[in-house]
Amino acid sequence: GIRLREPLQAEEYLVEEFDLHVGDFCVVETATGTALGEVRRPKRPLPESKRDRLFRKVIRKATTSEANDWRERRERERRAVVTCQERARQKNLHLKVVDVDIQPDGRRVTVLFNAEDRVDFRELVRDLAREFRARIEMRQIGARDTTKVMDGIGPCGRQLCCSSWLRKFEPISVKMAKTQDMPLTDNRLLGNCGRLKCCLLYEFSTYEQLRAYLPRVGKACQAECGGGGCMQGVVKSIRVLKQTVVVGFQDGTEAEVPLDLVTWEGRPHIKPL
Repeated sequence: GIRLREPLQAEEYLVEEFDLHVGDFCVVETATGTALGEVRRPKRPLPESKRDRLFRKVIRKATTSEANDWRERRERERRAVVTCQERARQKNLHLKVVDVDIQPDGRRVTVLFNAEDRVDFRELVRDLAREFRARIEMRQIGARDTTKVMDGIGPCGRQLCCSSWLRKFEPISVKMAKTQDMPLTDNRLLGNCGRLKCCLLYEFSTYEQLRAYLPRVGKACQAECGGGGCMQGVVKSIRVLKQTVVVGFQDGTEAEVPLDLVTWEGRPHIKPL
Protein backbone atom coordinates (compact mmCIF):
# COMPACT_ATOMS: atom_id res chain seq x y z
CA GLY A 1 0.00 0.00 0.00
CA ILE A 2 1.35 3.41 -1.03
CA ARG A 3 0.15 6.75 0.31
CA LEU A 4 0.61 9.84 -1.84
CA ARG A 5 -0.17 12.36 0.89
CA GLU A 6 -0.41 12.02 4.65
CA PRO A 7 -4.18 12.48 5.09
CA LEU A 8 -4.95 10.09 2.24
CA GLN A 9 -5.43 6.35 2.52
CA ALA A 10 -2.76 3.98 1.30
CA GLU A 11 -3.78 2.66 -2.11
CA GLU A 12 -2.73 -0.61 -3.72
CA TYR A 13 -0.34 -0.47 -6.68
CA LEU A 14 1.14 -3.18 -8.88
CA VAL A 15 4.83 -3.80 -8.13
CA GLU A 16 6.69 -5.94 -10.65
CA GLU A 17 10.42 -5.26 -10.57
CA PHE A 18 11.12 -3.42 -7.35
CA ASP A 19 11.86 -4.56 -3.83
CA LEU A 20 10.06 -1.98 -1.72
CA HIS A 21 9.88 -1.76 2.06
CA VAL A 22 7.70 0.24 4.45
CA GLY A 23 9.05 3.80 4.59
CA ASP A 24 10.51 3.75 1.07
CA PHE A 25 9.46 6.35 -1.50
CA CYS A 26 8.53 5.58 -5.09
CA VAL A 27 7.01 7.12 -8.22
CA VAL A 28 3.60 5.74 -9.21
CA GLU A 29 1.07 6.19 -11.98
CA THR A 30 -1.90 8.51 -11.33
CA ALA A 31 -4.93 9.64 -13.30
CA THR A 32 -3.11 12.85 -14.26
CA GLY A 33 0.41 11.49 -14.75
CA THR A 34 2.78 10.46 -11.97
CA ALA A 35 3.21 11.21 -8.28
CA LEU A 36 5.55 10.46 -5.42
CA GLY A 37 4.31 8.27 -2.59
CA GLU A 38 5.45 6.57 0.60
CA VAL A 39 5.14 2.82 1.13
CA ARG A 40 2.86 2.26 4.13
CA ARG A 41 2.12 -1.47 3.82
CA PRO A 42 4.54 -4.23 2.74
CA LYS A 43 4.34 -5.99 -0.60
CA ARG A 44 2.07 -9.05 -0.64
CA PRO A 45 0.78 -11.56 -3.24
CA LEU A 46 -2.26 -10.50 -5.24
CA PRO A 47 -5.37 -12.43 -4.04
CA GLU A 48 -7.37 -14.38 -6.61
CA SER A 49 -10.39 -12.17 -5.92
CA LYS A 50 -8.49 -9.10 -7.14
CA ARG A 51 -6.77 -10.53 -10.22
CA ASP A 52 -9.38 -9.06 -12.55
CA ARG A 53 -8.92 -5.52 -11.21
CA LEU A 54 -6.79 -2.94 -12.98
CA PHE A 55 -4.06 -1.54 -10.73
CA ARG A 56 -1.86 1.44 -11.43
CA LYS A 57 1.82 0.56 -11.43
CA VAL A 58 4.89 1.56 -9.48
CA ILE A 59 7.20 3.12 -12.07
CA ARG A 60 10.43 3.31 -10.11
CA LYS A 61 11.99 3.98 -6.74
CA ALA A 62 12.33 7.62 -5.78
CA THR A 63 15.74 9.22 -5.53
CA THR A 64 17.02 10.55 -2.22
CA SER A 65 16.51 14.09 -3.50
CA GLU A 66 12.88 13.38 -4.44
CA ALA A 67 12.18 11.81 -1.05
CA ASN A 68 13.68 14.82 0.73
CA ASP A 69 11.59 17.19 -1.41
CA TRP A 70 8.44 15.22 -0.50
CA ARG A 71 9.21 15.50 3.23
CA GLU A 72 10.02 19.21 2.96
CA ARG A 73 6.80 19.94 1.07
CA ARG A 74 4.76 18.06 3.64
CA GLU A 75 6.41 20.11 6.40
CA ARG A 76 5.56 23.31 4.50
CA GLU A 77 1.96 22.11 4.28
CA ARG A 78 1.79 21.56 8.05
CA ARG A 79 3.07 25.10 8.64
CA ALA A 80 0.61 26.39 6.03
CA VAL A 81 -2.30 24.92 8.01
CA VAL A 82 -1.30 27.06 11.00
CA THR A 83 -0.82 30.15 8.82
CA CYS A 84 -4.20 29.77 7.12
CA GLN A 85 -5.98 29.27 10.45
CA GLU A 86 -4.33 32.39 11.90
CA ARG A 87 -5.36 34.48 8.87
CA ALA A 88 -8.94 33.20 9.13
CA ARG A 89 -9.03 34.04 12.84
CA GLN A 90 -7.75 37.56 12.16
CA LYS A 91 -10.68 38.10 9.80
CA ASN A 92 -13.18 36.62 12.27
CA LEU A 93 -14.07 33.79 9.92
CA HIS A 94 -15.66 30.85 11.71
CA LEU A 95 -13.95 28.01 9.92
CA LYS A 96 -11.48 25.26 10.73
CA VAL A 97 -8.57 24.64 8.38
CA VAL A 98 -8.23 20.87 8.08
CA ASP A 99 -5.40 20.45 5.58
CA VAL A 100 -3.38 22.27 2.94
CA ASP A 101 -2.12 20.74 -0.31
CA ILE A 102 0.77 22.54 -2.01
CA GLN A 103 1.51 21.45 -5.56
CA PRO A 104 5.15 20.41 -6.23
CA ASP A 105 5.76 23.52 -8.36
CA GLY A 106 4.28 25.73 -5.62
CA ARG A 107 1.91 27.50 -8.01
CA ARG A 108 -1.31 26.15 -6.56
CA VAL A 109 -2.40 25.78 -2.93
CA THR A 110 -5.61 23.96 -1.97
CA VAL A 111 -7.03 24.70 1.48
CA LEU A 112 -9.49 22.18 2.92
CA PHE A 113 -11.72 23.67 5.60
CA ASN A 114 -14.82 22.86 7.60
CA ALA A 115 -17.50 25.38 8.57
CA GLU A 116 -21.03 25.05 9.86
CA ASP A 117 -22.30 27.98 7.79
CA ARG A 118 -21.44 29.59 4.48
CA VAL A 119 -18.29 31.69 4.69
CA ASP A 120 -17.27 34.68 2.58
CA PHE A 121 -13.55 33.97 2.24
CA ARG A 122 -12.70 36.29 -0.66
CA GLU A 123 -10.50 38.57 1.44
CA LEU A 124 -8.82 35.54 3.00
CA VAL A 125 -8.01 34.17 -0.47
CA ARG A 126 -6.37 37.46 -1.45
CA ASP A 127 -4.26 37.47 1.73
CA LEU A 128 -3.19 33.86 1.26
CA ALA A 129 -2.35 34.46 -2.41
CA ARG A 130 0.05 37.21 -1.30
CA GLU A 131 1.42 35.02 1.50
CA PHE A 132 2.13 31.94 -0.64
CA ARG A 133 2.51 33.69 -4.00
CA ALA A 134 0.28 31.06 -5.53
CA ARG A 135 -3.24 30.48 -6.75
CA ILE A 136 -5.48 29.63 -3.78
CA GLU A 137 -8.39 27.20 -3.92
CA MET A 138 -10.68 27.01 -0.88
CA ARG A 139 -12.54 23.70 -0.63
CA GLN A 140 -15.21 23.21 2.04
CA ILE A 141 -15.69 19.66 3.33
CA GLY A 142 -18.25 18.16 5.70
CA ALA A 143 -17.87 16.71 9.18
CA ARG A 144 -17.33 13.15 7.97
CA ASP A 145 -14.65 14.14 5.45
CA THR A 146 -12.98 16.32 8.08
CA THR A 147 -12.66 13.37 10.44
CA LYS A 148 -11.42 11.19 7.58
CA VAL A 149 -8.61 13.64 6.83
CA MET A 150 -7.64 14.23 10.46
CA ASP A 151 -7.72 10.49 11.31
CA GLY A 152 -8.12 9.09 14.82
CA ILE A 153 -9.03 6.09 16.94
CA GLY A 154 -12.62 4.94 17.25
CA PRO A 155 -14.33 3.72 20.44
CA CYS A 156 -13.54 0.17 19.27
CA GLY A 157 -9.84 0.92 19.78
CA ARG A 158 -8.97 0.69 16.08
CA GLN A 159 -8.08 3.30 13.49
CA LEU A 160 -11.14 4.98 12.01
CA CYS A 161 -12.67 3.03 9.12
CA CYS A 162 -12.93 6.16 6.95
CA SER A 163 -9.21 6.87 7.39
CA SER A 164 -7.97 3.32 6.90
CA TRP A 165 -10.04 1.39 4.36
CA LEU A 166 -13.50 2.87 3.71
CA ARG A 167 -13.60 4.18 0.13
CA LYS A 168 -16.93 6.04 0.15
CA PHE A 169 -19.49 7.21 2.67
CA GLU A 170 -22.87 5.48 2.57
CA PRO A 171 -26.04 7.08 3.99
CA ILE A 172 -26.56 6.04 7.62
CA SER A 173 -30.03 6.32 9.18
CA VAL A 174 -31.62 5.96 12.59
CA LYS A 175 -33.53 2.98 11.17
CA MET A 176 -30.27 1.01 11.09
CA ALA A 177 -29.77 1.51 14.83
CA LYS A 178 -33.42 0.73 15.56
CA THR A 179 -33.29 -2.48 13.52
CA GLN A 180 -30.30 -3.61 15.61
CA ASP A 181 -32.15 -2.87 18.89
CA MET A 182 -29.81 -0.05 19.88
CA PRO A 183 -31.02 2.75 22.19
CA LEU A 184 -31.67 5.75 19.96
CA THR A 185 -30.71 8.28 22.63
CA ASP A 186 -27.27 6.76 23.26
CA ASN A 187 -24.37 9.05 22.28
CA ARG A 188 -22.35 5.93 21.54
CA LEU A 189 -24.20 5.76 18.24
CA LEU A 190 -22.21 8.81 17.13
CA GLY A 191 -18.75 8.59 15.63
CA ASN A 192 -15.80 10.96 16.05
CA CYS A 193 -17.41 13.18 13.40
CA GLY A 194 -20.56 13.67 15.47
CA ARG A 195 -22.63 11.79 12.89
CA LEU A 196 -24.11 8.29 13.11
CA LYS A 197 -21.34 5.69 12.95
CA CYS A 198 -20.61 4.16 9.56
CA CYS A 199 -20.34 0.73 11.21
CA LEU A 200 -24.11 0.75 11.84
CA LEU A 201 -24.32 -0.34 8.22
CA TYR A 202 -22.09 -3.40 8.50
CA GLU A 203 -24.59 -5.78 10.17
CA PHE A 204 -27.77 -3.98 9.15
CA SER A 205 -28.66 -6.35 6.29
CA THR A 206 -28.12 -9.40 8.53
CA TYR A 207 -30.47 -8.00 11.18
CA GLU A 208 -33.07 -7.20 8.51
CA GLN A 209 -32.96 -10.77 7.21
CA LEU A 210 -33.22 -12.26 10.71
CA ARG A 211 -36.05 -9.91 11.69
CA ALA A 212 -38.06 -11.09 8.68
CA TYR A 213 -38.57 -14.46 10.39
CA LEU A 214 -39.79 -12.98 13.69
CA PRO A 215 -43.26 -11.72 14.66
CA ARG A 216 -43.92 -8.11 15.53
CA VAL A 217 -44.20 -7.05 19.16
CA GLY A 218 -47.86 -7.19 20.20
CA LYS A 219 -48.72 -9.98 17.76
CA ALA A 220 -51.00 -12.76 19.05
CA CYS A 221 -49.28 -16.14 18.88
CA GLN A 222 -49.21 -19.72 20.10
CA ALA A 223 -46.16 -21.13 21.87
CA GLU A 224 -45.21 -24.66 22.86
CA CYS A 225 -43.94 -24.58 26.44
CA GLY A 226 -42.68 -27.81 27.98
CA GLY A 227 -45.39 -30.36 28.57
CA GLY A 228 -48.15 -27.79 28.67
CA GLY A 229 -48.79 -28.00 24.93
CA CYS A 230 -49.64 -24.90 22.90
CA MET A 231 -50.57 -21.82 24.90
CA GLN A 232 -52.08 -18.59 23.64
CA GLY A 233 -50.04 -15.47 24.23
CA VAL A 234 -48.78 -12.15 22.93
CA VAL A 235 -45.30 -11.27 21.69
CA LYS A 236 -43.67 -9.02 24.30
CA SER A 237 -40.23 -8.70 22.71
CA ILE A 238 -37.91 -10.48 20.30
CA ARG A 239 -34.26 -11.56 20.40
CA VAL A 240 -33.04 -11.11 16.84
CA LEU A 241 -29.66 -12.84 17.01
CA LYS A 242 -30.89 -15.66 19.25
CA GLN A 243 -34.01 -16.08 17.07
CA THR A 244 -36.24 -16.37 20.12
CA VAL A 245 -39.48 -14.70 21.15
CA VAL A 246 -40.51 -13.51 24.61
CA VAL A 247 -44.18 -14.45 24.94
CA GLY A 248 -46.57 -13.11 27.57
CA PHE A 249 -49.33 -15.52 28.57
CA GLN A 250 -52.84 -14.92 29.90
CA ASP A 251 -51.84 -15.90 33.44
CA GLY A 252 -49.33 -13.03 33.55
CA THR A 253 -46.21 -15.15 33.10
CA GLU A 254 -43.62 -14.71 30.38
CA ALA A 255 -41.23 -17.14 28.69
CA GLU A 256 -38.48 -16.90 26.10
CA VAL A 257 -39.42 -19.42 23.41
CA PRO A 258 -37.32 -20.61 20.42
CA LEU A 259 -38.72 -19.44 17.10
CA ASP A 260 -39.40 -23.01 15.94
CA LEU A 261 -41.93 -23.42 18.79
CA VAL A 262 -43.90 -20.26 18.02
CA THR A 263 -46.69 -19.89 15.46
CA TRP A 264 -48.76 -16.87 14.47
CA GLU A 265 -51.08 -15.78 11.71
CA GLY A 266 -49.19 -14.85 8.55
CA ARG A 267 -45.91 -16.41 9.63
CA PRO A 268 -43.51 -16.64 6.63
CA HIS A 269 -42.76 -20.22 5.59
CA ILE A 270 -39.02 -19.60 5.51
CA LYS A 271 -36.40 -21.25 7.61
CA PRO A 272 -34.07 -18.92 9.57
CA LEU A 273 -30.48 -18.53 8.38
